[in-house]
Amino acid sequence: MACPLCQKPTDKAFKPFCSRRCADLDLGNWLGDKYRVAGEPVNPDVIDLDSARAARDMRDDEG
Repeated sequence: MACPLCQKPTDKAFKPFCSRRCADLDLGNWLGDKYRVAGEPVNPDVIDLDSARAARDMRDDEG
């Protein structure tokens, strides 16, 4: 398996990455909004927490 960032072989300690550096770069990409999950934008002020918990529980039951 290759590191998703640099394509070097993965290191067991940092899987799926090859090093702490690539793992940290990937985390920085997520935190910096460089990655996005497909879907409609959601206004955090109108999130129905009960529905969100129910959806999470259904996913957990499937896995």
